[in-house]
Amino acid sequence: MELDDVVNSASLHPAVSVISTALSIGYNNHCSGKQLLAAIVAGYELCIKLGIALNPAAHYAQGFHPTGTCGTFGAAVTAAKILKLNRNKLLNSMGIAGSQASGSMEFLTDGAYTKRFHAGWAAHSGIIAARLADFGFTGPASILEGQFGFLNGYSQKADPAAVLKHWGQPYEVMNTSIKPHACCRYKQGAIDCLIHIVEENLLKPADIEKITISVLDAGFSLVAEPRDKKQNPQSVVDAQFSMPFGAALAVLRKNAFLDRYAIEEINNPEIKNLMNKVHCIRDPELNVQFPRMWPAKVEVVTIDGKRYQHQLDHPKGDPENPLSWYELIFKFKALASAVFSADQCDDIIGMVRKLDKLDDVSDIMRRLRVNNG
Repeated sequence: MELDDVVNSASLHPAVSVISTALSIGYNNHCSGKQLLAAIVAGYELCIKLGIALNPAAHYAQGFHPTGTCGTFGAAVTAAKILKLNRNKLLNSMGIAGSQASGSMEFLTDGAYTKRFHAGWAAHSGIIAARLADFGFTGPASILEGQFGFLNGYSQKADPAAVLKHWGQPYEVMNTSIKPHACCRYKQGAIDCLIHIVEENLLKPADIEKITISVLDAGFSLVAEPRDKKQNPQSVVDAQFSMPFGAALAVLRKNAFLDRYAIEEINNPEIKNLMNKVHCIRDPELNVQFPRMWPAKVEVVTIDGKRYQHQLDHPKGDPENPLSWYELIFKFKALASAVFSADQCDDIIGMVRKLDKLDDVSDIMRRLRVNNG
C-alpha cells in the first residue's frame, strides 16, 4: 500500500517483514509483550544495519529491493529471538535466510504487483529459516561478509564494518519514519513542499504555469524517469512511483493518501493536465547529506510570473519531523475502519499502548481477527 514505515539511512521498510513475523511467531508461542518488543527491536536492528552496509543506492543499482532482501534477515532474527534459539541456531537462521533473500526491482518496468509480494515473502522466509535452524538445519556462518555472501553478492559498494558500527547506540528502531502519503518515500518531501506552497499562497491549479521538483539522485530512477512513463501512469503502482502524479495530487487534493491512488484519479483530466506541468531535476546540493537526510525542494511558477519556493530537510513523518500520536491514530483508523468498527479500533489502540504489559500477545492477536460472519 506504500504506507509502511521507512528508515532513511537504509532506504527500506522494516515493519512489514519484522512485525508481521513477530506477531505470527509470538501468537503461536504465546510470548509476552516484552518478548515481542525485544524481538522486533532485534529484527529492526539487523535489517536496518544491513541496508546501511549495502549502500542503498548501490543495492538498488544492482536491481534489488532492500525491504525484500534485508527484511528476510530481520525476520529470521525476530523469529529466532521469540523461539529462544541459542547462539549457534540463531547464526544458522541467518545463514539459511541468506539463501532466500530476494526481491527484484523489475516491477518498475510495468507496474507489476511483485513489490507488494516481497515483504510478505521475506517474513515467510525468515520464519522458515528459524524453524529449520531449530530442527538442526545449517546455513553458512559467513553469510554476511563471505566472498559469496550477502554483502558482496548484492552490492558493489558494501561496507561490512557498518553492520556492527554503533550497534544499539541508539537502536535503529528509533530512527524510523512513518509515511503520511501512500507512495514512494522519495516523493513525499516534495508533496509536503507543494502542499505548503499551495495552501500558504492560496494557489489554484489554473494559476500554475510550471512546477520544478528537485529529486534525490538515489530516487530519480524510481520516481522521475523515464519522463514519458512517469507522466502517464497506467496503474496504481505506476502512480505510486510517479513524482508528477504525486505533485498533481498535492496541488489538487492537498493530500496523497491511499484513496487518492486510484484509477479514477489516474484518468482524471485535471490530474493529467497538471502532470504535464511538472519537471523533475537533479540537484547536487540535495545529495550532500543523503542518506542521513532526505531533503526536498520545489519551485512553483504562476502564469503571471510569480515564483514560490519551499525546501525541507526532513519529510513529515521523519523522527526529526514526526507524526503526532493523534496523526498516527488518524492514519490507523483511516485504514483499519475498512474492516473494524470504531469500538474495535479503539480497543486495538488501547492494547498497543500497553503492549509491554501483556503476558500473552495472543490477547492482541484475537482483537486483530476480522469477524466476517
